[in-house]
Amino acid sequence: MVMKNYPPQFKADAVALYRSRPEATIRQVAADLGINPETLRNWVRAAGASRPRGRRAEALAEPPTLLEAENAELRKKVRELEEEREILRKAAKYFAGGDALVNRFQFVADHQRRYGVKRLCTILGLSRSSFYYWRRTTSARAARQTADAQLAARIRAVHRASEGTYGVPRITAELRENGEVVNHKRIARVMKTIGLAGLRLRRRHRTTVPGPAAAKVPDLIGRDFTADQANTRYVGDITYLPLAGGKFRYLATVIDLASRRLAGWAVADHMRADLVIDALHAAERTRGSLTGAVFHSDHGAQYCSRAFADACRKAGVTQSMGAIGSSADNALAESFNATCKRVHRYNSVRRHSRLGHRSPIAYERALLTTSTTLAAAA
Repeated sequence: MVMKNYPPQFKADAVALYRSRPEATIRQVAADLGINPETLRNWVRAAGASRPRGRRAEALAEPPTLLEAENAELRKKVRELEEEREILRKAAKYFAGGDALVNRFQFVADHQRRYGVKRLCTILGLSRSSFYYWRRTTSARAARQTADAQLAARIRAVHRASEGTYGVPRITAELRENGEVVNHKRIARVMKTIGLAGLRLRRRHRTTVPGPAAAKVPDLIGRDFTADQANTRYVGDITYLPLAGGKFRYLATVIDLASRRLAGWAVADHMRADLVIDALHAAERTRGSLTGAVFHSDHGAQYCSRAFADACRKAGVTQSMGAIGSSADNALAESFNATCKRVHRYNSVRRHSRLGHRSPIAYERALLTTSTTLAAAA
């Protein structure tokens, strides 16, 4: 290949022509002059020539070489990685309380103008449709949060009034009775959110000591802890009431199976037979008479005593006992012992699931109203 020699003036004129035509590429100017584009490019570089830049000049500029294109692509990827790192660093502040979905949605909402929804959702692993749905429901979500906060205040009031004993079912019943239309699942969710729960059972202190020479008493209840009418079937037991300093008082109960009403009770610092006899006498005073009623208990020495048997006989009460060592045979009394240590509010306030979440006295009033209505209709 023969190398052509061009005079210096021709070279200078070619470079000047290239500088005067910012819209033309090196290839176009070289074609007009009839020379090789690489030759012209070498002359321009040697002269250190430049020409005005602008959008049109850039648009019409010579296409970059393969190496330049690769370098540009690499620089673009580096910028994208640096930006992604910056996004994740900022997002980390939103996830301090846990990487919850709502936190990611909120981050996209706060930074969408700078980075764009598509890019943010891709980096954070979100569906754009899910984000847009979350954004559309913002007002409804805020209203629900306000309603939950108001419900939480009412739940706290009921829980506090129950001295911390009520759980989801009883709080639901209390709110419904006050005119609230609410689902028990929502009550459970809100209670979990605010950290409330009902009374949890504790390990029992032993109060039942079997009588060594007890007379045979049949089981007239058979684990059927129900009754159609009040003052017909009772259960009773002894439980302990812990005091300061590790001391105890003992509570004996007489509970009506129809209404769960605590008809009689007695408290003492001992567990002698006098304790359960006093509870029986208290029930007799409450009801006026216990004649014909059945009283069911465990085989504790107090209930197996001759003194208690005499008291039942004088009151017209028939004794009943479950199997020895079987707490299930006196489960209702055991349940009372485990869940209620506050006698003063049990009958008139505490709600029972068996009674449709009504208190014992409210249930007895309903029974009396029903009986009166049926008698009038007859």
